[in-house]
This record gives sequence, structure tokens and C-alpha cells, in this order.
Amino acid sequence: MKIAVDDLSGPEIAAFLESHVQEMRSVTPLESKHALDLAGLRRPEVTFWTARDDDGALLGCGAIKRLDGGHAEIKSMRTAPARKRGGVASALLAHIVAEATSAGYTRLSLETGSADFFAPARALYAKFGFEHCEPFADYREDPHSAFMTRPLPGRPR
Repeated sequence: MKIAVDDLSGPEIAAFLESHVQEMRSVTPLESKHALDLAGLRRPEVTFWTARDDDGALLGCGAIKRLDGGHAEIKSMRTAPARKRGGVASALLAHIVAEATSAGYTRLSLETGSADFFAPARALYAKFGFEHCEPFADYREDPHSAFMTRPLPGRPR
């Protein structure tokens, strides 16, 4: 598996992310959906990665959004449906944590759903040291959201 920064210009990743947004809309009320669209993911404060197999097939994606100099948020974590439970999400999350640490962030946070549908995601984040927390950045308490965070080893930029 190769994980690399993606410029979000290809039709394959656009369709993959559209599927992500549609799936989130099907399981989360619109007012509680926080997935970024392509324009949001292309903003300068976002770094977006894709994971691909040796043949170039898209396996998954994930991003971080800079909130401030020491705090970033995980966004758009998604695994191709046919590859779920195959280690893609773990590899992407390990990569994102390492990249955030390397970039000098000291805290990494995320918002995910509170419904049973999201239980595997919450379990994965917990396995990587994320703990439940209060809403952060512009988020507010929401019964459909779960907020998680973890410290990162501080490094000067």
C-alpha cells in the first residue's frame, strides 16, 4: 500500500468522496454532518492523502485540517467498502498521526458519529490513543457526534 498526498484533481477521488458524503447523509441528520466537500478539502489548511494498492486502486483516504499552530483535526477518513477491515484505515491513521507529529502539532482531534454505524471508527481511534472529549474548534454539543482527541509528542517546527 502506498499513501501519498493527493491534489484532489482526479475524477476517481471526487466520486469516492461523493460516495462518502452521501453515506454520511444517509446515517446522520444533515445538521450533524461535518464531512468536507471537495472545495473544503482543497483549502490551504488541509492536507489530504490517498492510499492505493500496488496496481493503483484507491483503497482509502484521510486528511488533517490545521486548526491552529499546535492543533489539527482529522477529516474525511474513508476506506473503500470492499477493503473494510483489511488494515487500510489503521495504515492511514498511523500515517496521519506520524505526519501531524512531524509537522509539529501537539494535539490531534476528530469528530465522528455517535450512532452504532460509527462504532468501528470510534474503536479504531481509541486503539490509537484517542479519548472522548468536549467539542472543539467550532463544534457544539450534538447527540449525533462523538468528539475525540489525543496529544502528540511536541516537536518544534
